[in-house]
Amino acid sequence: YSRYPEPQSGERLSGKNEFQQLYFHQLGTAQEKDQMVFSDPDNPQRGFFGSTTEDEQFLVVSVWETTSGNALYFKNLGEPQGGFKTVADDMSADWSVVGHADGRLYLLTNSGAPNQRLVALNPGKFPEGGLEEIIPEGQDVIEEVHLIGGKLVVQYLHNAMSVLQVFSPTGSLIGEVELPGPGVVSSLSGREDDSMAFFTFNSFTRPSSIYSLDVNNLEVKLYQEPTLDFDSDAFETYQVWYENPKDKTRIPMFITHRKGLELDGERPVLLYGYGGFNISIKPGFNVTRAVLLENDGVYAVPNIRGGGEFGQEWHKAGTLERKQNVFDDFIAAAEYLIAEGYTSPDRLAIQGGSNGGLLVGACMTQRPDLFAVCIPMVGVLDMLRYHLFTIGSAWAVDYGLSSDPESFEYLYRYSPLHNVEEREYPATMIITGDHDDRVVPAHSYKFASALQDAQQGKNPVLLRVETSAGHGAGKPVSKLVEESADWLSFLFYQMGQPADK
Repeated sequence: YSRYPEPQSGERLSGKNEFQQLYFHQLGTAQEKDQMVFSDPDNPQRGFFGSTTEDEQFLVVSVWETTSGNALYFKNLGEPQGGFKTVADDMSADWSVVGHADGRLYLLTNSGAPNQRLVALNPGKFPEGGLEEIIPEGQDVIEEVHLIGGKLVVQYLHNAMSVLQVFSPTGSLIGEVELPGPGVVSSLSGREDDSMAFFTFNSFTRPSSIYSLDVNNLEVKLYQEPTLDFDSDAFETYQVWYENPKDKTRIPMFITHRKGLELDGERPVLLYGYGGFNISIKPGFNVTRAVLLENDGVYAVPNIRGGGEFGQEWHKAGTLERKQNVFDDFIAAAEYLIAEGYTSPDRLAIQGGSNGGLLVGACMTQRPDLFAVCIPMVGVLDMLRYHLFTIGSAWAVDYGLSSDPESFEYLYRYSPLHNVEEREYPATMIITGDHDDRVVPAHSYKFASALQDAQQGKNPVLLRVETSAGHGAGKPVSKLVEESADWLSFLFYQMGQPADK
């Protein structure tokens, strides 16, 4: 397990996370007897993630410093006196170990392959033996690879939707798995010595259900599904492509609404986005969106640049001095929805969390005329000082640092906090948690204060602070229900939309 030293007094929620170390703990013993396995005192910003292969023959240590790129080391646990061997140490690419079988360690990497490739090495002959390419890079991004039943189950991302293919250990294609429909595979798991795998599958209109997969005959069967008071068959999702007018880049967008819904230009639309850190925004069921859909609303999700939907190049096109591409892509999505008759500016809401909160903050300060409601959640909103708190410095690979004069210029141009001016802004609900130690709540506090002071119209600017809550993960259902009820009510009320379901 990884841990940081105890924080200094008064810095529990704001002090920098530095000098992480990797420890081994024997169950049933006192923690002070734990053995330190890995550290790097010369690089205080680095963090470590340790894991073992399924057969527990190898310890693998992944070393990170930012949100992109890592170093990778492995050690044969059958040789206690042996040291770690280095797979990569320059952090210029992402590396992860898939598993160990037939004398090979399988590795997934985007080194020399922005869409990722699968390689293998012989642990006993490495580094002299080098790397063997098993599955080369293709047009679609390889998201995950699993060793199950002596085969390689490969999960691809095609236009932000999942594709599963099964290969032999040497990389020969066996076949493609027929999925339940267009959607997303997650939590794929299985053992190296068992031919049965399990995965969850869901879409914008269908909640997560568990399926089994026999890797020998590629047969998929429904294993378990939830009971939910929602008629999935009454709604539809389709994908459209629109153009960013500034540089002519084509961007896909998922649109979901009731089948046969009259698109009269006045539908309440929720436009959701993220656009950062190589994170792909894919189809997924969310019960709060179901409330919108049942009240004749439209849910739209564009796959804007900065994400990982089309590989590393798509990600890089939305980073550093190119970050404005992300906001332009999102604004172009809003303009498309208006031009195509889905909605109008007084019926269009935007929402995003964390880096998506930055997205909402930047778009509403750049184009406040375009939106009726804005909901930035746990957002990074002070782009000149974000790196001074908790883990913020790790985000510099996507954002850059204001201490660099060139980076300062573009950060200042789009920083939501620093671009608030006296004018009319949309109705806004800023959401944060008082114990958020990832994106500290000061971002939201300052942005709310600046907006409330500058607001020249009648639209409310509200700050919702959840107590005893952090960045969102692990929040109990009771708090999620209260939060969702608040922002949904706010959205419908500000749009003048009666919500009766």
